[in-house]
Amino acid sequence: MPKMPSERKEEQYLKEREEFFKMLPKLNRRQFLKVAMASAAVALAKNQFPPHSFQIVEAVEAKQGGGTEVKFRFAYISDTHLYERKLNERFVRAALKAVQDVNALDPQPDFVLFGGDLAQLGQPEELKLGKEILSELKPKLYMMVGEHDWYLDLGEKWIELFGQPYYSFDHKGVHFIVLNSVLVDDYWTESKMTPMERMKFMAQLDNPKGRPFTVGRGYGDVGKKQFEWLKQDLAKVSKDTPIVVFSHSPLYKYYKPWNFWTDDAEEVQALLRPFKNVTVIHGHTHQPVFNKIGNINFYGMLSTAWPWPYAPTGLPKLTIKMNRADPFDQFDGCGDGTVEVLANGKANKIYNLWSREPMKVTARYLESGGKEEVPPVPADPSF
Repeated sequence: MPKMPSERKEEQYLKEREEFFKMLPKLNRRQFLKVAMASAAVALAKNQFPPHSFQIVEAVEAKQGGGTEVKFRFAYISDTHLYERKLNERFVRAALKAVQDVNALDPQPDFVLFGGDLAQLGQPEELKLGKEILSELKPKLYMMVGEHDWYLDLGEKWIELFGQPYYSFDHKGVHFIVLNSVLVDDYWTESKMTPMERMKFMAQLDNPKGRPFTVGRGYGDVGKKQFEWLKQDLAKVSKDTPIVVFSHSPLYKYYKPWNFWTDDAEEVQALLRPFKNVTVIHGHTHQPVFNKIGNINFYGMLSTAWPWPYAPTGLPKLTIKMNRADPFDQFDGCGDGTVEVLANGKANKIYNLWSREPMKVTARYLESGGKEEVPPVPADPSF
């Protein structure tokens, strides 16, 4: 005899309850509170409220990625888009939260990368506020510039506060490269834009007057100098040395109308092709996005300010899209994260999504073409 709907609901409830209690020993405090709130909703559902199922997501622990030892870890904070505090306290609070997150990590990461777009309109007070907030970080900090930081004064204040916008350093056998990937051809001089007009055009997701980002081109000879520097820097490095590149824009071509795009990406990739292990960590897209092209693994960073939707075309096929952000939760779809650098030179990326479970994307997932160590796929449609 077929079961009544109420009986099927009862069985589902009991099954979920059993799974919940099996998972309890594996959850840390933060994950326990999240799942506990979800289970309370299920209990309400049983008492004649509309049914609400919950999904237990396995905790992301510091596992060995694919049997490979974790050599060291670094953390990241990106895309804070700070206005002055009196204009937007919310973005300031989010940046402070990210700093607190990193300072609470145990053990502490070896260093922190800031992924660009510290400011919203590149104004001196925005950049100074950002420096003040980031100065509270316990680990050493490496800075990267974004277009929102650069185009009010073409980098003058950034360089004064943080130094050169491209450089390299070595850490525990890994060669790190920080690029200024937001250079564009000059479209403002001929049209006689003011600095703030230029800045506001550059701050748009879809800039009708803009030009695509580049690393080796751009106004004047700024890009040419950087590209020549990059060639000389890489010439000093053994081809067996793992390379990690920090780039604000993706070093591939994702979606040109929103400038999720680096126009000379193939030229930069060609310089990196001779190296055995290359990882690129980028900002700008405000979303979990990951890709693999040849020998290069790519990971996007979260923003602390807001999440962008996924572009309608061009999304890398290995990307597993997060669900649409809740507009009533200022932290949903936002966050910070860490990167595990492995002994084999590859890297695992952990997205610390503030209102969700963490998401771990391993090097093995990318290396296998998406067949192994697949991250959890959201149960409901994305956007």
